[in-house]
Amino acid sequence: MWLVAALLGCLSVLTGLLSPAAAGDVTARVAPVLVFLVAVTVLAELADEAEVFDVAADRAARLARGRTPALFGLVVLLGVVTTVVLSLDTTAVLLTPVVLATAQRLHLDPLPFALAAVWLANTASLLLPVSNLTNLLAVNRLQLTPAGFVARMALPAVVAVVVTTAVLALWQRRSLRGRYAVPPVHRPADPVLFAGAAAACTLLVPTLLLGAPVAWAASLSAAVAVAFTSWRRRTALAWSLLPWRLVLLVEGLFLVVEAIGPHGLDALLRQGIGAPLQTAFVAAGGANAVNNLPAYLALERVVPHDQLLALLLGVNLGPLVLPWGSLATLLWAERCRARGVQVGWVRFGVAGLVLVPLLLASTVPLL
Repeated sequence: MWLVAALLGCLSVLTGLLSPAAAGDVTARVAPVLVFLVAVTVLAELADEAEVFDVAADRAARLARGRTPALFGLVVLLGVVTTVVLSLDTTAVLLTPVVLATAQRLHLDPLPFALAAVWLANTASLLLPVSNLTNLLAVNRLQLTPAGFVARMALPAVVAVVVTTAVLALWQRRSLRGRYAVPPVHRPADPVLFAGAAAACTLLVPTLLLGAPVAWAASLSAAVAVAFTSWRRRTALAWSLLPWRLVLLVEGLFLVVEAIGPHGLDALLRQGIGAPLQTAFVAAGGANAVNNLPAYLALERVVPHDQLLALLLGVNLGPLVLPWGSLATLLWAERCRARGVQVGWVRFGVAGLVLVPLLLASTVPLL
């Protein structure tokens, strides 16, 4: 996907479909998003190296005291916090295998915990600008501060998490009964590295709420994590930490959408725009059809300014029906396969067809 997007982006410029000046304007807009993407990925990878997610999952298992429903609730909380602070892709890539390993170690059905990770990776990504790349695009267009964005999205974000959790708990209620043996305490191999990485993650939220640009806030947290890792485990620092494929994917998608918009796509999309709830459903359909990021980029060009948040709800809450609806879902599926967890995509899609309308109907009126 990243290679196709990058090639199409280059062809858009080389063929003259998009002028070099317009390509430069697009790149200037996407630059802060790409800096954030690189910084938060490095931060998340180093936090994983320091066993931050392992310790968090272990503490959840112990705090639940052997009660499976309580453990599920704590995993939901952990998934929400990870998604809000470190983005939905972090939850999909790094938290998912830890949660699955914990469930398997406790001899529990891993499917409810896997579904919690992927559903909340998408639906919990509304609160902060850093929670989703689409949020970063919207907050710049809306000219909102991070605190202003939180104020607008707090109630829809809470409702989205509550509805998601309730539907999943009802669907998987049989697997969430009973108890498990409480595991022994998991202690990080390097407590100093663990403390430094945990502090770096914690630093991100107050820095954002104090008004720092998201790219600078994420870079500061990543720099703290890099400093501790360089001090305690220098071998963990490698060029492979940089998500260059995702950078090329995002840049390529920006260029392609900017190029084809004026050549018929904008006119086609305008026909589907109506009231805010209709806009949200159109956005959700687009996200499932072609992925949430290009869906947002294409619709942002034609949606009225006062409906941008409805568009955002559609592309964030909508991609829960088809596996390619969001990059996070694709990454999550890879982690599930690696752990031997089988996902029934028909049941996944049917459940999404129930959940998504409930989410949109309950959150769009709150904007």
